[in-house]
Amino acid sequence: MQVKRTLWFLPAVLLILAMALAACGGSATPAPTQAPAEQPTQAPEPTKAPEPTKAPEPTMVPAVEVSGTGQPELDKALAGDYAGTVVTMFGPFTGPDEVKFNESVAEFEKQTGIDIQYTGSKEFETTISVRVDAGDPPDIADFPQPGLLGNLAKAGKVIDVSTYMNMDWLHKNYKQAWLDMATMSGSSGDIMAGVWARFNGKSQVWYPKKAWDEAGYPIPKTWDEMMALTQQIADDGDTAWCIGIESGTATGWPATDWMEEIMLRTTSLDNYDKWTRGELPFTSPEVKHAAEVMTDIWFNPDYVFGGREGIVSTFFGDSPAPMFEDPPKCWMHKQGNFITSFFPEGLQAGVDYDFFYLPPIDPQYGKPYLVAGDIYAQFTDRPEVRAVMEYFTTGASLKTWLASGGALSPHNDASLDWYGDDVERKVAEMVQQADSVRFDGSDLMPSEVGAGSFWKGMTDYVAGTVDLDTALAEIDAAWPHK
Repeated sequence: MQVKRTLWFLPAVLLILAMALAACGGSATPAPTQAPAEQPTQAPEPTKAPEPTKAPEPTMVPAVEVSGTGQPELDKALAGDYAGTVVTMFGPFTGPDEVKFNESVAEFEKQTGIDIQYTGSKEFETTISVRVDAGDPPDIADFPQPGLLGNLAKAGKVIDVSTYMNMDWLHKNYKQAWLDMATMSGSSGDIMAGVWARFNGKSQVWYPKKAWDEAGYPIPKTWDEMMALTQQIADDGDTAWCIGIESGTATGWPATDWMEEIMLRTTSLDNYDKWTRGELPFTSPEVKHAAEVMTDIWFNPDYVFGGREGIVSTFFGDSPAPMFEDPPKCWMHKQGNFITSFFPEGLQAGVDYDFFYLPPIDPQYGKPYLVAGDIYAQFTDRPEVRAVMEYFTTGASLKTWLASGGALSPHNDASLDWYGDDVERKVAEMVQQADSVRFDGSDLMPSEVGAGSFWKGMTDYVAGTVDLDTALAEIDAAWPHK
């Protein structure tokens, strides 16, 4: 901008001062007028959407850094071949998560000209099936419960992404476990029903670091060491574990997480997968053994703060709070990385609290990690939709989300340096080092079981209203008939 100076009426001293200031500041170089961006050549497409109205872009979004994927439609998209097209998405992200998702794809939209129109709904689980059955599916949907996606895949409603994606790239950029979990039964055989986009880890044991260090307690590396530590804390006059399973209509779900963790550590991945599909009953020796291992901790009043009664009556979000009393009333709490939002205010990660990996039990089953997360599935088959799906196989698709917090990346090309939260970075590193990864088992089961009889059966067992054999049989009885 040019500034006019009227000098003829000013005193000479001001003229000298102005000249001195100009000499110090130097002359401003006007910015060149930016030429309009050249429109990329439009490739023929099955479906052509109108030019989207561009929303304001978030500031300081890094450029999309994607290379070496060998994904043909993604390469074409980055070259501008699909500029002006629209890809619709539907999922459960609302509020801050919806904002973070839109920020995570903003630079991709800018570089490709593809408008990703995301709609979030808290009623996603009930709405998506209705839309698909009515012939009005979104191009892509985000499933936080793979069991629901599995139903649609079996009905032949989902695109098999392995028919066009570069499988060499997928094997390079994902642990095999993620690809295994994306493989589901289709209408005429197994298909790859989607790609994993983000996750959260569950196999963490939290502890009050400051008090822990003062007590001189070691970090256990094996289950036996953890049990020895549990007994040591009891001998010191404290209870080791903080556990609560009360959660309103969802009461019991923390118990199902414990069962899943122990199943992964005491039997094969094949048996775990059969269990989540209903092919290995709850009354089997493998599942009963997992419950008995859990019982060794949960039913010992010297080990758990508040005993069995406290486990059933304590809200899960309140259960870790006694760790932070002075002195602590309990010392360990197994839960997903979201639990820090329930910790008392003012606590600092790495100073007031920390966490370790829930140790393995049987060495032959390695170091598994239990997760929950989101898998993106495709319902329409157009080039621009393929390009967006291919983009979601890269760590770049989550880079800004990792920086702002609230997501973990399943992609091998996602750098740990991208994480803005130290806790999430550490969880991501632990998952990278894991021998295997499996999804929350109850979320893979039919809702009658995973969000029904499993929750209730474990609650009844812990409360003492039924014995273990009865609880397991009642869980099995709720499994839908095939």
